[in-house]
Amino acid sequence: MTPHNELRLLPWSGPDGKPCFLSAADNAGYLSRLADNTEEVQLGLGVELLDHALEVLAEVEADLDELRLLATDLTGALRDAVRVATSRGHRLPMRAPSAAEEIDAVSRSRVITG
Repeated sequence: MTPHNELRLLPWSGPDGKPCFLSAADNAGYLSRLADNTEEVQLGLGVELLDHALEVLAEVEADLDELRLLATDLTGALRDAVRVATSRGHRLPMRAPSAAEEIDAVSRSRVITG
């Protein structure tokens, strides 16, 4: 659920490489569903690529061109995963800290001199 006045970071970039955002009151709209499906596909491809990377790296004499391609693909998959995590993190509901958490934060921020 998109918080008030919050934009959803979409799992794709604009033509100039800049991030795309969606302002939607509900998550059932066409673009929200498309974004959800795209995130699912991106994460699934990332899992498959990780499995492939483990196989390539297990080879004693991996081809240098294959390693470069693998690094490029892994970079893209990591970029996608970070974007999905960022988008989902922004959509988590905010909660007020408990009294114990506030006390802990205050005690950690004190500077002890002496």
